[in-house]
Amino acid sequence: MEKPSFSGDLPRSQRLAEHALATLQGFLHVEAVSGGVLLLAAAFALACANSPLARDYHAFWNLPLTIGVGEFLFSKSLHFWVNDGLMTVFFLVVGMEIRREIHEGELRRLDQAALPLIAAAGGVVVPALIYLSLNNDPVRSHGWAVPTATDIAFAVGVLALLGRSVPANVRVFLLALAIIDDIIAVLIIALFYTEGLAFSGFVVALLGGLMIFGLQRIGVGAAPIYVVPSFVVWVGFLVAGVHPTLAGVVLGLITPVRPTPMRELPLEMASRVLRQLRGNDAGQRKDPHRLKQPLRELRAAHREMLPPVSRVQIALHPWVAYVIMPIFALANAGVGFTGADLTSSAHFVMWGTALALAVGKPIGVVGATWIAVRLGWCRLAPGVSWGGVCLVGLLAGIGFTMSIFIGTLAFSDETLLAAAKLGVLSGSLMAATLGLGWGLFHARRT
Repeated sequence: MEKPSFSGDLPRSQRLAEHALATLQGFLHVEAVSGGVLLLAAAFALACANSPLARDYHAFWNLPLTIGVGEFLFSKSLHFWVNDGLMTVFFLVVGMEIRREIHEGELRRLDQAALPLIAAAGGVVVPALIYLSLNNDPVRSHGWAVPTATDIAFAVGVLALLGRSVPANVRVFLLALAIIDDIIAVLIIALFYTEGLAFSGFVVALLGGLMIFGLQRIGVGAAPIYVVPSFVVWVGFLVAGVHPTLAGVVLGLITPVRPTPMRELPLEMASRVLRQLRGNDAGQRKDPHRLKQPLRELRAAHREMLPPVSRVQIALHPWVAYVIMPIFALANAGVGFTGADLTSSAHFVMWGTALALAVGKPIGVVGATWIAVRLGWCRLAPGVSWGGVCLVGLLAGIGFTMSIFIGTLAFSDETLLAAAKLGVLSGSLMAATLGLGWGLFHARRT
């Protein structure tokens, strides 16, 4: 009988491959890395849009991509499929993060959420006012919401560069503020950038939602089963005239926060199955017929160790951080400096956006926090100094992904959209630089 091999008997090449894979997985979970990949994608798009490849760059993202069956065909550009399709997965993760925080995180209690809620509100109002003070024209004023958003991935990535010099509660404050900021951004998109609602679309979305609730009710825990009804919800939002990415938020919010009920606890089921496999010779003989049921139970136990909202979020995180967001940056950050036409009134859009992000966000966040603490409504968490609040305010000015996304909804005019994107890029870069500089200075001083 052949002796089974153990980890110590593995070939050297396989051990090296396992070590490299483990190192890579740890590397990909460093938040600063995902922010760096996003930055490289944006820089590459900018370089392409301002080089002899500019025409090919824009032509590529305008290539049509058609899906359909028989006579039912749906043809849209690659740019549409990125902004309205792939970004739905990004918003799905946002919705799950909000759902999880409301259930067990910083947003589960009003007294905990009050300070980041007030700070986020200040970080929305002040940038909007600064933008509108420079853009009171009816067309340009439509972009008032562009500088109100915070890119949570980029902001937390820059914060991670500061290492352990930043107290844990400062990071928690930034995360809570950014999540609330995402909620506000979603509400703004739903209320101010949605037009021409069609009732039939809501019927389709409701049908998809009922399918999802039905699957949850009968205890279906496998995530791939929910792809079809989720697509139905997305189509319903598209037909209704609501931006289809908001379907991702809705799907995230209705994702269960508790594991699917089982006859046994997942850990007990896994232990029982493992004991059974050790107690008979099916595992040694690797008989597929006798192993089929135990392995099915083992997979179910493994799946239900975590609630769906955490399990799906963990599974999607690397795809969102290293595929979807960089592709979005490649498709949207390519702004030609010659095409922005900053000699016209469009330069007010650029300066209004940049100043609102780099200046308005810190003033709004720090000012609202100071007022709330001064009036006795809230108090700073242990370890959070006013220097830490200033750091959070500066990093909140990194708009990038969400700000560019809102810009694509706010402006149909290419000149104004290009100016808004330049404002987002320059304002976010200034905010990141100021935040990193202040964080290093504050760490040395304290």
